[in-house]
Amino acid sequence: MGAKRDKLSVAGVVGALGVVFGDIGTSPIYTLQIIFNPADPHPVPLTEENLFGVVSTIFWSVMLIVTLTYVTLVMRIDNDGEGGIMALITLLRRGEAARGRRTAIALAVLGLFGAALFFGDSMITPAISVLSAVEGVKVVSPGLEELIIPITAVIIVVLFAVQRFGTNAVGRLFGPITITWFLAIGICGLGGVAQRPEILRALSPTYAIGFLAGHFHIAFFALAAIVLAVTGAEALYADMGHFGRRAIVYGWLGLVLPACTLSYLGQGALLLADPAAFTSPFFLLVPGWGRLPMVLLATAATVIAAQAVITGAYSVANQAGQLGYLPRLRVAHTSESTMGQIYVPWINWVLMVSVLTLVFAFRSSAALAYAFGMAVIATITITTLLFFYLAHTRWGVPAWLAAAGATLLVSVDLLFVGANLTKLVHGAWLPLIIGLIAFTVMTTWQRGRQIVTAERDRAEGPLREFVAELHERRPARVPGTAVFLNRGKQTAPLALRANVEHNRVLHEKVVILSIQTLPVPRVPDADRIETDDLGNGITHVNVRFGYLEKPHVPAVLRLLTADRIEADDASYFLSKIELVRGPAPTMAAWRKRLFIATAHITADAAEYFGLPRHRTVIMGSRIEV
Repeated sequence: MGAKRDKLSVAGVVGALGVVFGDIGTSPIYTLQIIFNPADPHPVPLTEENLFGVVSTIFWSVMLIVTLTYVTLVMRIDNDGEGGIMALITLLRRGEAARGRRTAIALAVLGLFGAALFFGDSMITPAISVLSAVEGVKVVSPGLEELIIPITAVIIVVLFAVQRFGTNAVGRLFGPITITWFLAIGICGLGGVAQRPEILRALSPTYAIGFLAGHFHIAFFALAAIVLAVTGAEALYADMGHFGRRAIVYGWLGLVLPACTLSYLGQGALLLADPAAFTSPFFLLVPGWGRLPMVLLATAATVIAAQAVITGAYSVANQAGQLGYLPRLRVAHTSESTMGQIYVPWINWVLMVSVLTLVFAFRSSAALAYAFGMAVIATITITTLLFFYLAHTRWGVPAWLAAAGATLLVSVDLLFVGANLTKLVHGAWLPLIIGLIAFTVMTTWQRGRQIVTAERDRAEGPLREFVAELHERRPARVPGTAVFLNRGKQTAPLALRANVEHNRVLHEKVVILSIQTLPVPRVPDADRIETDDLGNGITHVNVRFGYLEKPHVPAVLRLLTADRIEADDASYFLSKIELVRGPAPTMAAWRKRLFIATAHITADAAEYFGLPRHRTVIMGSRIEV
């Protein structure tokens, strides 16, 4: 059981620090401030006993959820080096035919809901992160408070506007900025601890246990805000394929965990000395001369945190499309060297509008925190469940050990879920609604694709029978190569049938090309192409891609030199399907409408497959859903 071995380098650790830890590394800005916010519907009284209990619970929550669950356990399971909840779903899908198929399917569906929740996270994270950093200006100068919302909105608009240029050049700046950030918050925290060193007692788990057991009526509600300290844990796993497990582990244990711990301890020490500092303990911990630079540094750090989760949303949408849960979306690769750096315009603008709406609707990081926690802990809980199931079924971990581990860690997660449910009417409903909408769209699209595929199979008919019929029809042959994109090898492309039946012609060379997306990130070139000569000048070509790869048909055809395919002069034929709502009880009427509406955002097939426009012919047909 383990990720493939990866090489450790300083550049890898710096890169991981610049991308992976942006979200979790900015949590100290707002976590303690929100816990002791007197405007909370379930306020936590700021007493010395509660303060020690809260700081201790934050530390041990981070140790259990981030260090133990993710860094030590979950990141040992990968899909050819790739991590994240979509990787776990693909592993579950591979195991559907094995023992426990129903359980695997049920958990895959649960995992899909976790992926859907990530879209809610990707909307809330930029809003709360940037907003919490800009709120620091009111500590520097209270008169600037009215500018917080406009400044936040401008930063968010600029952030989304520059996405189309890619993060390759900017990414090189992320590591040094983030390292500066962690050193700064660690030093400020150390200064606070030096003033009240007794706060170090909070590192003992006895304070967390005592807080939860002795003051459960307070501690339970506090967990809804304490969970903010682990936001971004999923990013560690999701970005494992880009940097490797070891770089993330070294970055976490070597810098991020110590810096965040010192910041929380320092803020706790400040509150021991001055309880009135609860309004903004993070910025008030900084000496007066350094507060404005810290606000600027915090803003840069939160933009990096937002950048990471936005890129994550692109990746999840792209992978979901490759696996059949979403329509094909137009994807632009923004880096020649890094496959994972992509830009999805449709997702980008939907996210921008959603983030701006959240900023103007909630208007403060404290109000957004109630929504933020639910998205985070629900995804963490689902990831933990999927991990232990896969650890048992795929890697042979004894059932009793997997059950014991799952019981311990999932119980902790469910305690946080229960606490966040108490905030349901105060904002926790938002990520659940977003997740439910995204989940409904994805499952509807998957079901709709199955219906359309069955209808197309009937309309197209068996491929080999069609090829045999051509011997009897003897259509006129015209010079050149025609490439017909098709879904597989079993049926004849609709465009090929139409060309023979209506135009009564057939090219000298006919390539029926099928694109197969495998549930692995990338496919080696040696395994990419499989050809089958069907006779009569017709060849079937099956091309395999990983779900992180962009299919480019002309480039693939150039590899078929042995088959003398003239890729640069070939004509490409596409079958365009018009979907209409039919009377058959295949889906509920509202789901049919949703499926057809979702189909309208599908990326242009010619552009998606890299086909030259001037040599592409589109032939249409109608299918009832």
